[in-house]
Amino acid sequence: MNKIVVVGGGAGGMELITKIGKRLGKAGKAEITLVDICNHHIWKPLLHELATGSLDEGTNAVAYQVHGSNNGYIYQRGALTGIDRENRQIILAPLHSADGRLVLEERRIDYDYLVIGIGGISNDFGIPGVKEHAFTLDLTEQAMILRERIQHQFMQHANGQQQGKMKVAVVGAGATGVEMAAELHQMAQMLRKYGYQLEQDLLDLTLVEASDSVMPALPQSELRKAVYDKLVDIGINVSTNTLVTEVTKQGLTTKSDQFIEADLVIWAAGVKAPEVLSTFGLAVNRANQLMAADTGRTLSDERIFTFGDCACIPQQDGSFLPARGQTARQVALMIGTNLIRLLEDPNAKLERYVYKDLGSFVNLAHFNTIGNMFSFFHGGLQLAGSPARFVYASLYRRHILALHGPFKGTMILLIHGLNRLLRPQLKLW
Repeated sequence: MNKIVVVGGGAGGMELITKIGKRLGKAGKAEITLVDICNHHIWKPLLHELATGSLDEGTNAVAYQVHGSNNGYIYQRGALTGIDRENRQIILAPLHSADGRLVLEERRIDYDYLVIGIGGISNDFGIPGVKEHAFTLDLTEQAMILRERIQHQFMQHANGQQQGKMKVAVVGAGATGVEMAAELHQMAQMLRKYGYQLEQDLLDLTLVEASDSVMPALPQSELRKAVYDKLVDIGINVSTNTLVTEVTKQGLTTKSDQFIEADLVIWAAGVKAPEVLSTFGLAVNRANQLMAADTGRTLSDERIFTFGDCACIPQQDGSFLPARGQTARQVALMIGTNLIRLLEDPNAKLERYVYKDLGSFVNLAHFNTIGNMFSFFHGGLQLAGSPARFVYASLYRRHILALHGPFKGTMILLIHGLNRLLRPQLKLW
């Protein structure tokens, strides 16, 4: 029986593994295995909500082991450290518990086809102090650590054990940075509602961006301006054309020798592929991304496919796919189609991916949602407020339906809706 191994249980990986698990795993046509360093899946665009407590990991996480048993695949926890291409095996690092005990020794898993979708990690661009003094939002565990730190700082101010402003710097004004900044302001409002004795102007938050505008990926300047105006309106200091050169315990130093004081630094300035990808003997670019064709198949090995932030895939005009969630999902599902074809006929013609920008949305907590749909068509349709919020929320709903099917997915979404009505708007434990 053919063995398919998918490494990476992010949004694209989960929809891919669900697709081939149902089509191939449940039908006994292939043995499907998912490998991930975590034991559960949370939609990555919501990690900033997890970091502020707006999202409850208990009701939104999908356990790989349980999901796999229902959808025709096997789950293995571990970090990918090597690929033995000659023997068609991947190598997983030993797994240790939080207190350092060895749980699982190094393992090898056989594959006939391998899909690598381990996403990206925060890019510190070699700037001194980022790794030591800044928080990132690549993993659920990092979001949980950041949430505890934020809550502790608010608690110290509420109890008079820390004086003055609560100074926070968010570096990177893309979607993650902008949404994180807005969520922090909403968090401060909600904590006051729940009885925290906090000054209205306690939070002194600076959003730092190296380019000349917030949300530089948005194609329309009026949308970028709308996001900027709302950020300023809710009290966020926006500093564009500002290049960070060093991060310390006290804050940020910029290229112009400006010092931005900060008790807490959140780094959202960009992503790169994990460095481990450059150790596998596969062709990579300068950002460690695996070089692949528009079929998702790597240029180095026809048995290995890749997608998402860890992949470098060309477009028809000679450029490469942008690091976008929509492209990761679409390429992942296309790879699923290609794997199904290959198992039916090893010489089958593979589907090729053609990029179309379906749009971009940014959700500024409860303050506003702004975005653009179908950017490829005459500039697209610009939305703001409730219509934009509906479309933004529908992206997550579609993901849940893809993972659980129409009936179960709808029930889960109903439960999520009830939880939002019944539980506190912030998780404080």
